Order: sequence, then C-alpha cells, then structure tokens
Amino acid sequence: MGSIAEARAEGDWYARNMNAANLEEVYRTRLPRVRQYLEAEIGFVRSFLSGRERVLELGAGYGRIVKELAPFTASIVGIELSEASVAFGKEYLKDVPNAELKVMDAHHLHLAAEFDVVLCLQNGLSAMKGDPLNLVRQAVSVLLPGGRALFSSYSPKFWEHRLAWFQEQAEKGLLGAIDPDRTKDGIIVCRDGFEARTFSLEDLEALGNAIGCDHFLEEVDASSVFLVVTKP
Repeated sequence: MGSIAEARAEGDWYARNMNAANLEEVYRTRLPRVRQYLEAEIGFVRSFLSGRERVLELGAGYGRIVKELAPFTASIVGIELSEASVAFGKEYLKDVPNAELKVMDAHHLHLAAEFDVVLCLQNGLSAMKGDPLNLVRQAVSVLLPGGRALFSSYSPKFWEHRLAWFQEQAEKGLLGAIDPDRTKDGIIVCRDGFEARTFSLEDLEALGNAIGCDHFLEEVDASSVFLVVTKP
C-alpha cells in the first residue's frame, strides 16, 4: 500500500465502516469477561512503563488506549488511518496534554526512530489489513535502540468470550450478523464483509523469528497472546 487512499481501497474495513462513535460503543460492553480482557491488556503494557517512555500506538482508533496509558508515559502518540476517528479522538483527548493522534498508515510510518515503546494491541495485526510482517518491521524501525514493540492477538482460550463480544456488537448494529458457517478456527466472519483472524503463539513466533530481533511470547489472562520484540 502506497498511501492512505490505497490502504482504504484495499479493504480496511474499520476505516470504511466503523466510525469513532460506533467504535466507542464497542467498548461499552456488558460482558464482564471482555472488560477483564481489556483491563488485562492495559495492565500488561503498563508493566513495561516507568513514566519516562515515549510511546507510539498503531491503529489507535479514537484514542481509548492512548488516554488510559498517558498518565504512565512521558508522551504517547496514536496513529490511525481513519480521519474521522482522529477528529473524534482529538476532542476525546483534549484534556490529556501528553497525548496526540495523527492520521497515518501504520504500514508506511513517516516517523523518526524516537520511541521507547510501540504498541499494536487487540489483534491489530489482523485489523490493519496488509502484510503483518511489514507492520512488525515498521514498528521496530521507529524504536530507539533497546526499545520494545508489543503485539497482541487473542488466546484460543478466549474464543467463546470473543465470539460473545462480537455477537453483542452485531446485536447493537455495529457489525453485520455473524456467519456461523464461516466463523471457526479463530476466524470471525460477518455478513457485511467484516473478517478477523487471530495470530497463534506459533504465528507470533514466526514473526519474531523473521524480524531477527530478540523477542519473547507471553499469554496474558488466558485472553491475549503477546509478542514482545526488543530492538538491538
């Protein structure tokens, strides 16, 4: 993908269909186990932060994670493909002085290597369509030496809870109805064209090996699987 316009043309479902207000509604879930999962991801990321780090989040949406992590960073920048989400997010983050959102394609980062931590959370490797290895390379390219990039996907142990969450979204009209015949083996498919795969520990290990940096894998809360890459 050579531009934001081309990225949209190649099928970024979120940029085309999920406006910021709808995306915010996704996280107003009534499901306690899903809320626990969301909190556990934030908690795991916070374990890497001392308050001195410059942080970048890929696929930041309207800034939900940016806002939650801002108090634990020196500064945090979120990049997002959807101009509407960034506009919504700037209002959402107006009282957070060390946070910023920018419109940018995560597959083509035009940023200096100045970050201590780069985040690609909540199955962003799937949500941001394109080559996942390129996303990992882009994340590592903007890290300072010794910096870390964190990528998360869903644990297979979380499948039933994840499916219930997406069913809840479909009931709210945020997604099309789930296609039960095609939804299986970690992949959710909706009748409106939405499709989300997951990355297993083996998939994440392959990405870590391909990038050629020190890395480790960790399952968190029986809901997320993380790949953590350290730049030499």
